[in-house]
Amino acid sequence: MSDKNQAYDPTQQDEVLDDMFEDYFLEYASYVILERAVPASEDGLKPVQRRLMHALKEMDDGRFNKVANVIGATMQFHPHGDASIGDAMVTIGQKELLLDIQGNWGDVRTGDSAAAPRYIEVRLSKFANEVLFNEDTTEWQMSYDGRKREPVTLPAKFPLLLEMGVEGIAVGLSTKLMPHNFIEICEASIKHLKGQKFAIYPDFLTGGILDVSAYNDGARGGKIKARARISEVDKKTLKISEIPYGTTTGGLIDSIIKANERGKIKVKKVEDNTARDVEIIIHLGTNTSPDITIDALYAFTSCEVSISPNAVVVRDDKPHFVSVSDILRDSTDQTLHLLKRELEIKKFELMEKLLYSSLEKIFIENRIYRDIEECETFEAVIDSIDQGLEPYKKDFYREIGREDILRLTEIRIKRISKFDAFKADELMTRLLESLKEVNHHLDNLTDYAIDFFNNLIKKYGEGRERRTELLEFQEVKATVVAANNQKLYVDRQNGFIGYGIKKEEFLMDCSDIDDIIAFKRDGTYSISKVSDKNFVGKDIIHCSVWRKNDERRIYNAIYLDAKSGKTYAKRFNITSITRDKEYNVTKGAPKSKVLYFSDNENGEAEIVTVSLTASSTAKKKQFDYNFADLLIKGRSSMGNMVTKYPVRKVALKSAGKSTLGGVDIWYTPNLGRLNRDEHGDYIGNFEAEDKVLVLYKTGEYELTNFELTNHYDARSVMLITKLEEEGIISAIYYDGESRIYYIKRFQIETTTMDKKFAFLTEHNRTELLGISYDDLPRAELKVKKDRKSNIEKIEFKLEELVGVKGWKAIGNKLPFMKISEVKMLEPEIIEKEEPEENEDDNDDNNSSESGKAPSVENTADNNSDESKEKPKPEETPKAEGPKPEQKKDKPKDPDSENQISLF
Repeated sequence: MSDKNQAYDPTQQDEVLDDMFEDYFLEYASYVILERAVPASEDGLKPVQRRLMHALKEMDDGRFNKVANVIGATMQFHPHGDASIGDAMVTIGQKELLLDIQGNWGDVRTGDSAAAPRYIEVRLSKFANEVLFNEDTTEWQMSYDGRKREPVTLPAKFPLLLEMGVEGIAVGLSTKLMPHNFIEICEASIKHLKGQKFAIYPDFLTGGILDVSAYNDGARGGKIKARARISEVDKKTLKISEIPYGTTTGGLIDSIIKANERGKIKVKKVEDNTARDVEIIIHLGTNTSPDITIDALYAFTSCEVSISPNAVVVRDDKPHFVSVSDILRDSTDQTLHLLKRELEIKKFELMEKLLYSSLEKIFIENRIYRDIEECETFEAVIDSIDQGLEPYKKDFYREIGREDILRLTEIRIKRISKFDAFKADELMTRLLESLKEVNHHLDNLTDYAIDFFNNLIKKYGEGRERRTELLEFQEVKATVVAANNQKLYVDRQNGFIGYGIKKEEFLMDCSDIDDIIAFKRDGTYSISKVSDKNFVGKDIIHCSVWRKNDERRIYNAIYLDAKSGKTYAKRFNITSITRDKEYNVTKGAPKSKVLYFSDNENGEAEIVTVSLTASSTAKKKQFDYNFADLLIKGRSSMGNMVTKYPVRKVALKSAGKSTLGGVDIWYTPNLGRLNRDEHGDYIGNFEAEDKVLVLYKTGEYELTNFELTNHYDARSVMLITKLEEEGIISAIYYDGESRIYYIKRFQIETTTMDKKFAFLTEHNRTELLGISYDDLPRAELKVKKDRKSNIEKIEFKLEELVGVKGWKAIGNKLPFMKISEVKMLEPEIIEKEEPEENEDDNDDNNSSESGKAPSVENTADNNSDESKEKPKPEETPKAEGPKPEQKKDKPKDPDSENQISLF
């Protein structure tokens, strides 16, 4: 049958099309991954970046080139137009590592774009020339049109990918690698070469603060959180001086304005004063807490961003998911390999120079050139020279070939006539020394590579110190820091709660992201999201904002169990719950009801009066019930029975105190935050009226409450603790105005909260050296008494040197020319005195003095004269030591040579 008579099969045609599209799509995806979006592991560059750097190298003459010209030159190798080349060049240029730039190249902080390519100029940096190019170690390929050659990859002797960072989106694949610090990369490479463990973390040009606790070494699945640096100028003003990676000042301000419009934060005005440095000023509204606003900025604006790294590189023409450590190890090993190849090439070149210099010297000094005068053909000339060199061939490292002899025939008569054997020997000596040095480097290749990275730090590390501070963030709970932007109302009878029913009973201010808990008369309760109007059930007896995991909010309830007719009392908290699910305070029997209910923020336990019905058979028809007698249990507990008789009413008699005790508070130094999670340093157990005392390195103190939203500048805090009523601060400091060292002891006399008071002189050279809040503090000082004496180490009790004075007092002088170090020691512990024994219990053989307590002096001095009169019991020094104004002889001890009398 002919083709014309064959029936058309649409299924077969569809299969052909499916195969065609699948092949084309795979080819396209492969091309985008390998040739556009993902960097190569060898040099850390995408193809457009590599071609750009190669074009710059070809143009490099030490002078700046117009970017427009560089783009044109790069288009000989890159077939994707000028836009991608220009964008890639600006991205590289803004990092100022591989390129030296001139003109307006934009600003990564503000998002300003670079000027047009015809206005800005560029050239290769010295660093790029040193680590990125080598003609002899580069693998070459033809360009896309076959007219030029271009590198397959550049022989990079530095982990460029880690320093530059990269982002790229391919077909079904993306890569995102954070930039890291130049100096830390070099140091990590050195550690790898030494076989030591290393860890490197991102560092951004924009600065800011970074939490890398979940970094996962930059591999897929990790996460980092970057924050702006926000400081408190005063109680009404905040300043942003550094912004997170990936944001701009304009975008950051827009996010703050939007959060303010949504009511998440309360600010009056935002000013952008950014010039050379980032400076965004935020003016706060009245009665707005700066600390809570800072947390709200992190929770609701771009002041905090979360980034998920995903390191993907092309290796062996395939994409590979790797970690930062893998990239650094591979790059460092490649650097070691490239350095070895360069040394081997240099060694070969030196040996060739030595060989030719030796041939030239033999050729001239032994007058071999005279033997060719009688030769009639050129071949005879070659043979004649070859025979003349025959006795010396055994001394060369390789065979002498025709090419070597041809070079000798090219020597001019002028050079032969002016040949200086002494200079020739000097040249060969220098070549031998260079060869010896190269051989030494090859034998100690690892040390040579370590020196290479150390030299990179020395030559290019200045000004490249870490800009992003590494800290572990405390999670900001949005419900805690959200501004109260709504007013909550309740319709108790009909069972509605919300901020839209404004004609009903006003409850409290709340945020539109809060959860609301509502209790009803029948004992049921539920938690729901606040909304405009929400039905929760009729006959509401209590409703309020609910906070998850709040263990100190205690609910007290008395309810009637309809099934048994008994009345129960219970105390419970609700720390977690399923939203919009109904729970029960009672045992759940129908017609049960709540007779009394209270919500206690700090676990208070009140006393109520229970009145029974007149018809009850109980002898006592009214009695008091104290909730303090009840234990706090879970929300599903039954509680304790109050009475089995019918109850007419339950009324509050008197408010109670908290049964939970104080709150244990810890301080996390690296975060500058308080917590209840036992992280960091324990600072005390706090009741409601207690205060936190903060002592700063600037010589100031401040009193604050113990709210967990408080912020403290961890870098300036010297001591943070609970304020004690009779607590004494002991400080050792250098007064910059008088240039004298002082010691002072004082108590807190002010009561103003959240205000810093300076207890040292306000001279710019005044320095706080040591501080203590212990009862009996001790200190160890390294001092120099005068110019001629050596540095000595002394130890003393601070209360022996100065009495307690006012907080503005200067204190007492210390008789030292210089104090190089102050170390606060553990406070003195006073041991309780043993009770004296009765005379009847003493051994008859003991003398009457044997029961007396020895003096401090005699206890320490083992060589004391026994004939000396021993002190009476009442003359024995007390354990707390002499008063400052008393002069007592110091006890001797083996270290007495290092101790001096201060006054």
